[in-house]
Amino acid sequence: MAEKEITEKDRELAKQCLECKVCNTARKNQRGFAFWFVKWLEGGICPACKAHEKVYGRKAHEPIIE
Repeated sequence: MAEKEITEKDRELAKQCLECKVCNTARKNQRGFAFWFVKWLEGGICPACKAHEKVYGRKAHEPIIE
């Protein structure tokens, strides 16, 4: 299956996900309501979370490894 091209809009939406307070809380704490919300609901509904996964190759609730 061919990889879809990452567009500028995808990058903008992924940036929104990086700046989102709910997603940041989920990535930072890895537990609690924000984590549950992002893991089970937001990933299937939110276009910013979908773009984050497409651009960065990891789910929106997964911690950022530096």
